[in-house]
Amino acid sequence: MEVFLSIVQRLSRYMQWIAGGALIFIMLLTVADVALRLCGRPIVGTYEMVGLGGAVVIGFALPITSLLRCHIFVDFFIQNFSTFWKGVFDVGTRTVCFGLFVLIGYNLLLYAGELYRSGEVTATRQLPFYPVAFGIGFCCFIQCLVLIADVMKIAGGRYE
Repeated sequence: MEVFLSIVQRLSRYMQWIAGGALIFIMLLTVADVALRLCGRPIVGTYEMVGLGGAVVIGFALPITSLLRCHIFVDFFIQNFSTFWKGVFDVGTRTVCFGLFVLIGYNLLLYAGELYRSGEVTATRQLPFYPVAFGIGFCCFIQCLVLIADVMKIAGGRYE
C-alpha cells in the first residue's frame, strides 16, 4: 500500500509542476501581450494559447488538489454520522467519482484521437488541440489513482 501511495503522490506532484509551469506561461504571455499592445505590436493568438494553457492548468492540477484535499467540502450532511458511516459515504462517493473519471478520461482519449486524425487546429496560431485533450485524458486516469489511494487510506483508517 505504501508503494502505491508513494507512486500516486509522485505522479501528482510531477503533474503539479506541469500545471504550475503552464500557469507561469499564461501569466507571462498575458503580461507581454498587454505591454506589447501599448506599443502597437500585440502577440497574435494570445487568446487561444491562454485557453489551451488554462485547460492544462486545470487538468494537471486536479490530482494534487484532490490528493491534498484542497477542494471544497460540503460535509454538513454527514458531520453527525459515526466514523463507520462517514467511511462508507466517503468510499461510495470515491467509487462514483472513479467511474465518472474513467468515462471522462476514456472519452477524452477517443476525442483526442479524432482531433489528431482530423488535424484540428486553432484558428490563429494553428496549434493542434489533440495534445491538450490527450493530456487531460491522462490526468483523469491519474485522478482515478488518487481516488483509489483515498479508498485505501479509508480502509486502513488513515484518512482524515
